[in-house]
Amino acid sequence: MWIIYALVSAFFAGLVAILAKIGMKNIDSNLATALRTVVVVLFAWLMVFIVGSQSSLLYIDTTSLVFLIFSGLATGGSWLCYFRALQLGNVHKVVSVDKSSIVLTMLLAFLLLSEGLTLLKLASMVLIGVGTYFMVEHRKHTDRVAKGYRWLMYAVFSAVFASFAAILGKVGIVGVDSTLGMAIRTVVVLIMAWLIVFMQRKHSDIVQIKKQSWLFLGLSGLATGISWLCFYRALQEGPASVVIPIDKLSILITVIFGYFMFHEKLSKKSILGLVMIVIGTLSLPFL
Repeated sequence: MWIIYALVSAFFAGLVAILAKIGMKNIDSNLATALRTVVVVLFAWLMVFIVGSQSSLLYIDTTSLVFLIFSGLATGGSWLCYFRALQLGNVHKVVSVDKSSIVLTMLLAFLLLSEGLTLLKLASMVLIGVGTYFMVEHRKHTDRVAKGYRWLMYAVFSAVFASFAAILGKVGIVGVDSTLGMAIRTVVVLIMAWLIVFMQRKHSDIVQIKKQSWLFLGLSGLATGISWLCFYRALQEGPASVVIPIDKLSILITVIFGYFMFHEKLSKKSILGLVMIVIGTLSLPFL
């Protein structure tokens, strides 16, 4: 049964970017992020009560709480940049850059947490890095001029923030239930996102949001929540060495839906890059 949960988790994780891109049409990306985070927070705390870890909230030490808060701030920065990148660029390119955060996370873990770094891991990192380059490389000069690489800048910042969020979260999660730690981080993201919205005075734009955007932003947050619920359920019942690689297949779901929904065609080089990213990512848990 756990493998079904893992597959469902990957499916809904792959849908998140697609649904968010549709929902963010003609809406400020920061406002859209703040709105969908409300749904994510509800699901995060639902998970806390499902596993019964809410009682341990009062026993979290100060150091763990501080690192979880900073991890939440980094997560917020990653989400804000990620959804801005989705608004500006092609889904399959943005997602491929976002997945490359795995490489930076491993490097930071090696430098800051003294985690091992073998030749096989380095080979996987090279596969992901080269594959990402193949995925994001522009084919037309006109595309470069028109886009100005702005989406790439936001996507890179998203990956960097995601990497720091993972490292800070790993330190802060020591002695803390993972679902509770995630819930605390999402609250920080929610507060951060809405502070930015109010500072930019974008909150008044809520009344102008169309029903379609409300629907897809809500579905995006719902997809995130369902993905998390299924992922943690799969981890409870199955081996992490298999569950995690299956979850990483979400990039394939995103690329497939991006092709049908937004007509984003992949060149032969992009397909090769996607294959390299998938092989490099799926091999990491077994090294």
